[in-house]
Amino acid sequence: MSFTLHGLGVSSGIAIGRVLLLSHVTVDVVRLALSPRQIEKEIARLDAAIAAVREELAHLKETTGEYAPSELLAFIDLHTMFLNDPEFTEAPRNIIREKLCNAEWALVQQMEHLVRQFELFEDTYLRERKFDVVQVVERLVKELLGHPGRASLRKAKASAPAENLVVVAHDLSPADVIAFKDRRFAAFATDVGGATSHTAILSRSMAIPAIVGIRNARFLIREDETVIVDGTRGVVIVDPDERILEEYRIRREQIELERSKLKRLKSAPAETIDGISISLLANIEVPDDARAALESGAQGVGLFRSEFLYLGRGDMPTEDEQFEAYRKVARIMGEKPVTIRTFDLGGDKEIDMQRTKTNPSLGRRAIRLSLANPPMFLTQLRAILRASRYGRMRLLIPMLSHAHQIDSMLAMVEQAKESLRDEKIAHDERIEVGGMIEIPGAALAINMFLKRLRFLSIGTNDLIQYTLAIDRTDEQVANLYDPLHPAVVMLIAHAIASAEKAGIPISVCGEMAGAAKFTRLLLGMGLRAFSMHPAQILEIKSRIIQSDVSELIPLTRRILRLEETGKIKEAVDRLNERVAAQ
Repeated sequence: MSFTLHGLGVSSGIAIGRVLLLSHVTVDVVRLALSPRQIEKEIARLDAAIAAVREELAHLKETTGEYAPSELLAFIDLHTMFLNDPEFTEAPRNIIREKLCNAEWALVQQMEHLVRQFELFEDTYLRERKFDVVQVVERLVKELLGHPGRASLRKAKASAPAENLVVVAHDLSPADVIAFKDRRFAAFATDVGGATSHTAILSRSMAIPAIVGIRNARFLIREDETVIVDGTRGVVIVDPDERILEEYRIRREQIELERSKLKRLKSAPAETIDGISISLLANIEVPDDARAALESGAQGVGLFRSEFLYLGRGDMPTEDEQFEAYRKVARIMGEKPVTIRTFDLGGDKEIDMQRTKTNPSLGRRAIRLSLANPPMFLTQLRAILRASRYGRMRLLIPMLSHAHQIDSMLAMVEQAKESLRDEKIAHDERIEVGGMIEIPGAALAINMFLKRLRFLSIGTNDLIQYTLAIDRTDEQVANLYDPLHPAVVMLIAHAIASAEKAGIPISVCGEMAGAAKFTRLLLGMGLRAFSMHPAQILEIKSRIIQSDVSELIPLTRRILRLEETGKIKEAVDRLNERVAAQ
């Protein structure tokens, strides 16, 4: 019987294929009581599992580095960092000694502790790294239990090489994906995950349709069933009839044809029909992502999420470690601009990430944390300034909301410069400093930013969440997360218009920048700089070169007068229909 499942489409496209179910080792392992004389043997068993998984990850990276996208390699590095982190590996050993228990149970106890810590992060990308913790523990538990679930991997490798597979799993780790590097996957579908989960990021970088957050997909879909995955609409059609299959085959061919055409645009200028040049920049997480940015035709890095350098560590990276990372990006990008956002770490958080606020989303995070920890902030500022001599570097500050925060931040930038002058260390004295507009209060009181900063960047992800009081990772309210809510649209338009009037450059670096359905609306608002995942750049460029801004401006002004989400969506759809008609 045919039926449809709904989830969150995180990578667009259509796939038709045969289901491959990846086994999921439950982490609800049983606690076994051990005698004192068994403890050292159990710890040795744990150490052997850690070494085996570490070796497996190293082998995967070594054998696939030439073929895998940088995002995939970055997640392997992240999993390896967890395995090398004393907090991750030493704590289970202590639990085994103190509780006289088996290694599997000890690992799960530490996993639950770390997951609670990651849930304190406000930043969605960082918060979803808790799934990486779970995946590393799962790999260790599999190793301890004798590799259960490997049968699916062997079966997939033995199947016909030309046959497309739709991978259905509770969740996917980077190593799972790399293990099938010789396969041409049709799509991914998982029970859990969000728009910024690693499954989403990897699937977008590999141009593979993907749907996450389906809930119980592994238990509702059977092995070898035929399924259609519509990553654009976020639906999985199980056991479709021939009529539906034929309809989706035609749609898939049309999408593939359009994608092949997009590749021709790599060297084409991002210019509208009426001759307005648009800047297309890339969002990156790790230094090696800069190469993917260049390959996609990005005109620079609009957002380097520096907090990624913290992940998987027991402490903050040193000044030299940060300097090397920033310098690497600058050298890769050459003369193109590189915008580094200072740590956007969440919650009321010291290094141990202990909770002291009931709602970390409204607590001490981002610039609040940086100003509360001057040594940490000065270390990062010095590292960025030292790297600024190797390229066109800009400094971006997250979650600003008050004038005194801006003034304090600028004073610390000057303090960092002064310390480098005293040490006769070269740096860019005129480095541009900008701020994020991601709090409604900041968007409404934007003039205090415009008077003090050289550029602005709108973080639509947080702006939408704070405006609507919606956590988009909470499945119970995620349907209320709406970029086209009248309040959100008005705040974005107000910020863009205010910056344009003041002659201050402004960009959008949130997910709206990489979604083609919003491109014309943002152009009509006056946006001239978009920053997004490198894999999204060509599609946005295609939409831009089909747009006439002189035509969009009056149409957008009409949209801004609308007071209901439904009417705004209808009007935006009409804007996009005009693209299709041209």
